[in-house]
Amino acid sequence: MSLPRSTILAEPAWRPSAKAKLLWALENAIGVAVLFVVLWVWVVLDGDRRGWQLVAGLALVVFAVVAVVVIPMWRYAVHRWEVTDEAVYTRVGWLDQESRVAPISRVQTVDTERGPLERILGLATVTVTTASSAGAVKISALDLPVAEEAVLRLTAIAAQHRGDAT
Repeated sequence: MSLPRSTILAEPAWRPSAKAKLLWALENAIGVAVLFVVLWVWVVLDGDRRGWQLVAGLALVVFAVVAVVVIPMWRYAVHRWEVTDEAVYTRVGWLDQESRVAPISRVQTVDTERGPLERILGLATVTVTTASSAGAVKISALDLPVAEEAVLRLTAIAAQHRGDAT
């Protein structure tokens, strides 16, 4: 996938990889699995509270559906990113949405991160560290070739804007 050169108009133009939904679902499923284990231990160790355990189990099933199905799809609908010659733009979140604009002149470093699930799915996160008190800009769940191309493009653009990025 080639990164188009464009100017930001209303919102960042590009979505993360379609595999982002699976990544976020798996990440949430791991947390839900831990909660199911805790519930199971409670059921095994305490036979006197079956009613409360049933209520907790039903609540956990509803929570699991929301966490593993709804939230990843919602996040995917919101997450956007774009790199132009002037700035890096991101929009992330699902309940609390955040839009960031990092001017290229403020870019200090560009890194690629790949956790275990990202490696399995062929994804990567690009972290753009800037001279900003707001912290780094993260572009998560990109296909690895897109992430590598974004890093190369950002590095080339930042090199043209030589300065101390402070």
